[in-house]
Amino acid sequence: MTASRLQHSLMATAVLALAATVTWLSFTQEPADAFLFPRLISVVFLSLALWNFARAMFGMARVGEGISADLVKKILPGLFVAIVFVFFAAKSLGFYVSSTITFLLIHTLYDPTSPYELKGWLRRIVTTAVFMSVIYALFSLLLKVQTPRGMFF
Repeated sequence: MTASRLQHSLMATAVLALAATVTWLSFTQEPADAFLFPRLISVVFLSLALWNFARAMFGMARVGEGISADLVKKILPGLFVAIVFVFFAAKSLGFYVSSTITFLLIHTLYDPTSPYELKGWLRRIVTTAVFMSVIYALFSLLLKVQTPRGMFF
């Protein structure tokens, strides 16, 4: 097994485990009506993960050469912010407040514009506001999904 195929197989297994866990959690939570949308999404996610896993195991995933150490170093700060959001901020601060902070932090981390440039901050703030408005309209108004409530919202 080549290094690239091993990386594809390991990542496909990790994604499948995550998809199975999310699907299981969505089907075991109450009230059932509040989890209809997460159940639909998790089943689609699980189906795609199974397909990806099969492709990786049979050596059909031939895209890319894997992840380099340099790329991992670039991804880690955003991954850390996302983990803090998922496991801590969403429940303590509330979904929309913590999502706004998380989006702005990740946008700032990966924006090539200098952090000392006012124009860059205005663009980040406007982008965050537009993105969060769409998320709010989609989740709260259109889909009526229950989101974690916290200290602020």
